[in-house]
Amino acid sequence: MLILGVKIELMTIAIYGRNLDKDDERVWFLLRRLAAGGARTYVFQGNLEAGTDAVLALGGDGTFLRAINLLRGSSVPIAGINFGRLGFLTSAKVEEGENAWIEDLLQGRYCVQKRILLKVESDAVPHGIYPYALNEFSIQRQNPAMLRIEIGIGEGRLPSYWADGVVVSTPTGSTAYSLSVGGPIVTPDSDVFIIAPIAPHNLNVRPIVTPAESDLTISFGAKSSQKGVVTLDNTSFEVPVGSTFKVTKADYCANCITFNNAGFIDAIKDKLLWGEDKRNTF
Repeated sequence: MLILGVKIELMTIAIYGRNLDKDDERVWFLLRRLAAGGARTYVFQGNLEAGTDAVLALGGDGTFLRAINLLRGSSVPIAGINFGRLGFLTSAKVEEGENAWIEDLLQGRYCVQKRILLKVESDAVPHGIYPYALNEFSIQRQNPAMLRIEIGIGEGRLPSYWADGVVVSTPTGSTAYSLSVGGPIVTPDSDVFIIAPIAPHNLNVRPIVTPAESDLTISFGAKSSQKGVVTLDNTSFEVPVGSTFKVTKADYCANCITFNNAGFIDAIKDKLLWGEDKRNTF
């Protein structure tokens, strides 16, 4: 769902970065341009000031995911500004030239795209862990023994997976870990989850796409008393054998800013080089 950005006369913009470099000329350039446009900025470290109109996460995808974690369901829209490498989740970058997106932000010429998150419930989740993820939830083995993974989808059950682990991804996460283990690319406006095994020993096991409204239950066992490692985006923790997890769609979305009508297909062609073939240059 796309919502046209509303022009705001005097914007208050929160700036987030895990390691903001005071000597990085890009940071100072951005702050000067925002100030020249009449915006007030402050460094965001987890507490949004009242009246904040937007958050800019300066870094790569990891920084963006961390900012989503800190926002904790706030409806304030966020834009990822690529100070890192690939930056698939980022929508702009500071570079030589006009950087027209800055003026677009200040004048409200942007769109806000709602991205679903997943929620994880389990007694095995440590206290204080934010149990939501924009990209994915995964369980992985900790030692050489494979895991036996049991997955329920609503009232139905999948066959047992013998594998190194499993990834449950949102559409946003379909271009992240899920993609690397053979999952499909899914457009971000889809309302689905992707279940993708990690290195399955069953050769006929393939990823499966389910409605996001389905409640998923996931547990794992092993031949030894080994622990597993759970990740929620860029947060990880150990869990004991036999742990059970309920994965559902979160009751709120992340509001992600995009500029210049940048589309998802353009992003995967540009950043993942989808369909690149030297024969197409003739």
